[in-house]
Amino acid sequence: MRNHEVTKIQPLLKDDGTLREPGWSRKQVQIYDRSKIKAPAFKIKEWDYYLVLSEKNEFGVAMTISDDGYIALQSVTLFDFKKKWEHTETIIKPFTMGRLKLPSCSSHGNTVYHDKRLDMEFIVTEGKRSLSCSFKNFFEGKDFSCEIELIQPRMDTMVIATPWAENPKAFYYNQKINCMRASGKAVFDGREYVFDPSTDFGTLDWGRGVWTYKNTWYWGSGNGIIDGKPFGFNIGYGFGDTKAASENILFYDGKCHKLDDVTFNIPEGGYMEPWTFTSSDGRFETDFVPIIDRAAIIDVKLIKTDQHQVFGRMTGKAILDDGTVLEFKDLLCFAEHVYMKY
Repeated sequence: MRNHEVTKIQPLLKDDGTLREPGWSRKQVQIYDRSKIKAPAFKIKEWDYYLVLSEKNEFGVAMTISDDGYIALQSVTLFDFKKKWEHTETIIKPFTMGRLKLPSCSSHGNTVYHDKRLDMEFIVTEGKRSLSCSFKNFFEGKDFSCEIELIQPRMDTMVIATPWAENPKAFYYNQKINCMRASGKAVFDGREYVFDPSTDFGTLDWGRGVWTYKNTWYWGSGNGIIDGKPFGFNIGYGFGDTKAASENILFYDGKCHKLDDVTFNIPEGGYMEPWTFTSSDGRFETDFVPIIDRAAIIDVKLIKTDQHQVFGRMTGKAILDDGTVLEFKDLLCFAEHVYMKY
């Protein structure tokens, strides 16, 4: 696969609504402007998804604020990996059509959602992201809340701009920010879940675009410490035409190391059996032992999803651009397989 890196600061879209320069970049050099999209408002999808995992204490929190045109899904998940338990609560709002006014870039502006049951805010300041949530009646009549801080030093990220061959005015503009040290806590059912910035990290999945109706994708991500330095990875495929670039990448000590193709080898016997991951360039070879399958199936008229976000521990090796081999064992991470008509 040819990994074309985009380095020029420029508008993301041409005047006709097609991508100006498909490829990947280390930061958001291509400028997203919702008004330049040549598609109906109900087809525009915008979302911010944060996942924060505690390697030390084996729990996690995920939060999403989205405005996907004809529907908006706001969701919160609490994970307890020791108990092999998770709960996701989602609020669905129809026909938001951009009214949530999500920011046009990841580095400025705040993402907020408020209703009578859920208050959620993602506040961006210099070098820091502050996540807060208050969710009434989250599970079994009990409320959930959290205040989490993610530290984001100057470092490489993964940004990809991908078209769809069957619809040139459909596009996927996405940024993954790994290796953000996490502090703060979540509170549920009388227990405090406290994040330790020496071991725990957050990841941002920031996306804007217009998709085709039916898609299948694979995505995996994880963060940890190797030889005292932050390490992370982002792997995936399935969204659109990836001839220009993949989203497979390693992060180590603030620098990115681009990978070629990575294949998810999901066992035929089911998602909870051990997986393997293999790479076309031999630079990402790992085993994966599942702990929790966060499965979700939705089938309501125009919307159908079959999602398996599997959390577990990964062991293997990753090779940097200069040939340095990084070995890791039992790294807490996830890998997902999703089919969606949406």
